[in-house]
Amino acid sequence: MSTPSTPAEAFEVLLKGNRRFIDSTCEHPNQDADHRAALVPGQAPFAVLFGCSDSRLAAEIIFDQGLGDLFVVRTAGHVAGPEVLGTIEYGVGQLGAPLVVVLGHDSCGAVTAARQAAVDGTSPQGYIGDLVEKVTPSVLAARAKGLDEVDDIVDVHVERTADMLLQRSPLLAGKVERGECAIAGLSYRLTDGTVRRITGHGPLEV
Repeated sequence: MSTPSTPAEAFEVLLKGNRRFIDSTCEHPNQDADHRAALVPGQAPFAVLFGCSDSRLAAEIIFDQGLGDLFVVRTAGHVAGPEVLGTIEYGVGQLGAPLVVVLGHDSCGAVTAARQAAVDGTSPQGYIGDLVEKVTPSVLAARAKGLDEVDDIVDVHVERTADMLLQRSPLLAGKVERGECAIAGLSYRLTDGTVRRITGHGPLEV
């Protein structure tokens, strides 16, 4: 299988991999010893995957990819700070990935905690509180649209995260504007393994 070179090709490869995962027809590509050895000199992933740290959201598994295919960044609630933005920029700017995926999921614990904090006016202790604080604007934005269910808030949070990447990163914005990169916002369904497109920026269609 050739490595995708355009945003649309990369997006299509991910969606096809997810379909194999759903259908239990996974090919487990690029996981043999020869491929592992071939990657030693360097890497050229075709997508940056920025997702939630939830243990049920293992990117290479749910998209049926292998070593060297995905440049993965994960935080609880896919919360992005400078380190995350720098890592994503590295994947696109230095490694040449033509696609960035923001991956949320239903029943997200970080979103649930932020929603609860907004309801009762309290926040978890320690750094978890900082994380919840960064998700809270998405809770408030969802409420402004009349949405209060956790999964609806997740969709808003995915959309806002994708928008934020463009707003805060001139590197990403420039590449998307030139058609060299695209950003896709997806939500993963825990029960059946499907991904649903929430938003997108750039050339995602073949």
